[in-house]
Amino acid sequence: MTSATQTVEVPVWDAFIRVSHWLLALAVLVDWFTDEPRWMHVWFGYLAAVLVVLRVLWGFAGSGHARFSDFICGPRQVWSYLAGLIQFSSRRYMGHSPAGGAMIVALLIMVAATAGTGMVNLAQDEGAGPLSSVISKVERPARVPGQKRPPLLSKQVHETVANITLLLVILHIGGVVLASFVHKENLAASMITGRKRV
Repeated sequence: MTSATQTVEVPVWDAFIRVSHWLLALAVLVDWFTDEPRWMHVWFGYLAAVLVVLRVLWGFAGSGHARFSDFICGPRQVWSYLAGLIQFSSRRYMGHSPAGGAMIVALLIMVAATAGTGMVNLAQDEGAGPLSSVISKVERPARVPGQKRPPLLSKQVHETVANITLLLVILHIGGVVLASFVHKENLAASMITGRKRV
């Protein structure tokens, strides 16, 4: 028999969800703060791309709360949840909330776009990477001493997409903090333990 003070917890997040979540967070942060050494930036970008592909596959074949069918909702449900959250009255979900589900989709799209534009830039700038066989290296004018060479358009696009991704990460963290406060649970801890209270 469970005492009134004992909290009953159940498994919610499987091992793949937890490990891939924190690895993707690490990859995004490392790539945001490091451009050098170049190999590190590139390989963490590859890691992020692979994790996005695996997460999308897991969204169709994974455990209950990992599946897209469990948490993808329409815009009306997302806005309704957010409005309730701001008023400290939104419903608590065992899996992802409607807003959390929308953020997952947005982050997966933007991390994929960041990795993709990074690979395009790598191919155009250095003639390297997995896209170098289909995208040619851009011939650039010789470097003039004392002048900085203008960046390639692909680099500018990559940096813009990365900035949008970072903004989404900040909003995601803010949403987790707010939802944790409103629902009186530590959502970050549940992404480590995999368990949430009933």
